[in-house]
Amino acid sequence: MKCIPSAIPDVVLIEPRVFGDERGFFLETWNRAAFHKAGINAEFVQDNHSHSRRWTLRGLHYQIQHAQGKLVRVTSGEVFDVVVDVRRSSPTFGRHVTFDLSAENHRILWVPPGCAHGFVVLSEYADFVYKCTDYYHPEHERSILWRDPELAIRWPIPDNVTPTLSDRDARAGSLRDAECYP
Repeated sequence: MKCIPSAIPDVVLIEPRVFGDERGFFLETWNRAAFHKAGINAEFVQDNHSHSRRWTLRGLHYQIQHAQGKLVRVTSGEVFDVVVDVRRSSPTFGRHVTFDLSAENHRILWVPPGCAHGFVVLSEYADFVYKCTDYYHPEHERSILWRDPELAIRWPIPDNVTPTLSDRDARAGSLRDAECYP
């Protein structure tokens, strides 16, 4: 596997080795020893799967307590993925990185605890699966507005399209007003 560091040092894009032939393909999506060697020393406690239609935007989410690290990938379709550093003590606080994740490119993304995460579906449908390092605690979940002008994320959404959001995501506030990690 190839590990590609990002502008937020703890966020790592993983390109696994894909073995393909006339039958299809095989790849490892989690190998504890290999990931530990790459500096990802995570213990996962929960797996999640979301299925969404085109222009569904989920995020930017994080848990202020019980921070979750996430190992994310797309098993069908394509998404534009965003990670925002919400650790005030981090030199990259408030910065974001973006990635194209798809069933075709097989990329896996490590989102460390302390970062907000979100994505928008670019294909007709997408299946997004991820492993978490802590359990979901709805009382500690927080959201940052996907179009916060200070973040200036360049979402690849056409001007004539309004993304589909949850009520919670539609009501999310700015990073400036968000409860963040120390």
